[in-house]
Amino acid sequence: MVRPGLMRGGGRGGMGMGMRGRGAPYMNKKTFLPRHPFDLTLAEMAFPRVHPAPDDSALTNALLKRSQDLTPTAAEQTAISNLVAKVQGVLDNIVIAPGDFTKCQLEEVRQVGSYKKGTMMAGNNVADIVIILKSLPTKDCAEALGKKVEEDLQKSMKTEVVPKAEALSLTYSEKGFEIMNSLAKVRCLIATLPQNMRKLETEKHLDFKIIQSHLAAIRHTRWFEENAHHSTIKVLIRILKDLARRFDGFKPLNPWICDLLAHSVIMNNPSRQALPVNVAFRRVFQLLASGLFVPGSAGITDPCEVGHFRVHTSMTLVQQDECCMTAQTLVRVLAHGGYKHILGFVENTTVAKEMSVWDGVVVSPLEPAYEKPSEKKDGEEDDMECVEGETINEEPTE
Repeated sequence: MVRPGLMRGGGRGGMGMGMRGRGAPYMNKKTFLPRHPFDLTLAEMAFPRVHPAPDDSALTNALLKRSQDLTPTAAEQTAISNLVAKVQGVLDNIVIAPGDFTKCQLEEVRQVGSYKKGTMMAGNNVADIVIILKSLPTKDCAEALGKKVEEDLQKSMKTEVVPKAEALSLTYSEKGFEIMNSLAKVRCLIATLPQNMRKLETEKHLDFKIIQSHLAAIRHTRWFEENAHHSTIKVLIRILKDLARRFDGFKPLNPWICDLLAHSVIMNNPSRQALPVNVAFRRVFQLLASGLFVPGSAGITDPCEVGHFRVHTSMTLVQQDECCMTAQTLVRVLAHGGYKHILGFVENTTVAKEMSVWDGVVVSPLEPAYEKPSEKKDGEEDDMECVEGETINEEPTE
């Protein structure tokens, strides 16, 4: 199986890219035409099934069991919910009645990330809150706000009997500050009004890209609540996050890419109805293996960014190749019943890198298809996609 756009001996742009150094200047101008890889789900009318679909209940049950294992326990959910409620309450009070706190002015407070979306992972009891300031976000005001929140929390808890495990502590980071106890953590991420972004100065204020990512997290959460609230999507997101954690080839799949990928494989079909989780799970590997996230592919467009930003362009060419290569190996393992190894019931992540045998069928991992190009000669151009500056605001959350 050859990954589109990564064939050896040819330009990565595919057909229609023209030859280097020939023709008039206007003939060398290249137009980027993204292509969607073959998707059997979208082409099902052209490929009617000959035999009835096999019983896939074992995979369905395994997926639901794995999702349950990855879901935070009741104790974890209670701990994080209690801490979020306290921090949110204090911040809301500062927004409404700041009193003598004048270090900075708060516009609003928004919960974001996996806690708000309902896709938190077991063992990672962290919630995220974005604090949008009316004023410019300096490091001093972030520290002053953190101290103010901690003081108000301590005051509100004076009448409570606080167990040692729930004793609060405050730490600072380049993104803002964190309120935590031994059971949970709330990250308070500092941002500012969009119209203030152009006023930021590197020496005085928090990093521009960090603040930009915090504003993007708000857009991501709003989009998710409107479009991806289906329970099957949340099940698949947890499984994708777990795959990204366990398989090296999938590590570049950040939480936002996992959200969009899960939504796409479940909802992007002719019926516009949610696909069963087992069908969607298989479709993930089929699409990644066919080149969804390689150069030349239409990929998945970021719905929260202006312009045609494809989320996989945040990955390097090597990472895109490794992601596709890993999926091509695992899709064959999955086809021969190796879902327990993929899901982690049998802890064997080497199945993506080493030869394995499934009922007499040998599955060998592929070799990398991407080769770093040699030095360009004068006057030569890259045969890469003719879209520059594509990026993605990586979500600062789990």
